Amino acid sequence: MILINLLPHREEKRKRRKAAYFTGLALGAVAGVLVVGLWYAVLEQLKSDQMERNAFLGAEIKKLEAQIKDIANLRAEIEALKARQKAVEDLQTNRNIPVYLLNELVKQTPDGVYLSAIRQTGQVVAVTGVAQTNERVSEFLRNTLYNSPWLEKPELIEIKAGAAQGGGRQRAYDFSMRLSIKRPQAAPTPAAAAASAPAAAAKAS
Repeated sequence: MILINLLPHREEKRKRRKAAYFTGLALGAVAGVLVVGLWYAVLEQLKSDQMERNAFLGAEIKKLEAQIKDIANLRAEIEALKARQKAVEDLQTNRNIPVYLLNELVKQTPDGVYLSAIRQTGQVVAVTGVAQTNERVSEFLRNTLYNSPWLEKPELIEIKAGAAQGGGRQRAYDFSMRLSIKRPQAAPTPAAAAASAPAAAAKAS
């Protein structure tokens, strides 16, 4: 027996294909929306995480800036304290320079040389005195040039023969010289310099 389908099967197939097509489009659209939504959520999460990291880094940078400012202030205070300490040390040294100077002149003045006047102007010291011979004056110049930690650049200004001593033939030599004061690497202690100051004053007079 032969069965004949008299229904419009082509129309039915076309409708089914059309329905399947639109269903596929709808599913694709839904899938696309889901993918876009998921990607948007991921981006928002990454953005939120980045913003949190940025906020954390900003807070840490502010802390570091505050610490750097504190360090700069500490350095400025340290430099100010060093400058103040140096000023005090310079003041202490300058106050004791006359003592050191007299002590050094006593040590470097050879026998046969007598100092009659000492005058300091800043870092320059003018010395006048009397020597038994020219050689004594030369020795005095050498001592202050090579052996003194406090004196430098000796310069003989004048030397001339004076009156004979005690009415005899031996003549004294009047001289004047100029010296510069320098600061030694290790300055003598004030106590040691003060202990020798009376001897220096006695010899200079």
